[in-house]
Amino acid sequence: MDASTPAHASAAEKDLLVSSRSHCRKSVQQFLGEGSVADVLLWKNQATSGILLVSSSIIWFLFEIAGYSPLLVFTNSLLILVVTLFFWGKLAYFLNWPPPPLPNLQISDDSILKISSDVHVLINRVLETAHAIIVEGNVKLLLKVIVSIWIAAFVGGLFNFITLVYIGVVLSLTVPALYNNYQDHIDDKLSAAHKVLSAQLQKFKLNMLTIQSEEKKLH
Repeated sequence: MDASTPAHASAAEKDLLVSSRSHCRKSVQQFLGEGSVADVLLWKNQATSGILLVSSSIIWFLFEIAGYSPLLVFTNSLLILVVTLFFWGKLAYFLNWPPPPLPNLQISDDSILKISSDVHVLINRVLETAHAIIVEGNVKLLLKVIVSIWIAAFVGGLFNFITLVYIGVVLSLTVPALYNNYQDHIDDKLSAAHKVLSAQLQKFKLNMLTIQSEEKKLH
């Protein structure tokens, strides 16, 4: 009876650990929510994710490595597209081919309302932050804003805008998917690193307290 109790306890602990890890595994999906954006970031829609990654890599190569200007690439691409669609439509009319598969070239009212709602929420957050800093005198929030702006300026000084956007796209398409697939291993490594850093920090604090106490004794 005593021998079976630890086994049952160990099995229960394992089940609890698996259950907690399963709950943590859902955190990425819960954080991103449901929708097309989450499907792209987590590579559930592999075609769209792959096209986005390849197209962003091509654009970055054209602008940064090949040295083309964005305006030149945009105008040339637009020119080729317009001429191709024009001749395609003419040939389709004379040869009884299907016309170019153009989508409905209109923006729906729902899309405008959604965009305006998102912009409205963003502006209100900025104004609330400004009110908390200027009127309420929230020093902690002020320091967070200063650090965030300084980090953005520092990173912006290392890379130009196009490279920075490309790095953001690549990280957005790789980090969430990798963390979602290997969350258990990453959490274990981060937990181990946190324990080591906490132990070192505790030793440092103890050493500092020892030094201070010795200095007080000397004085």
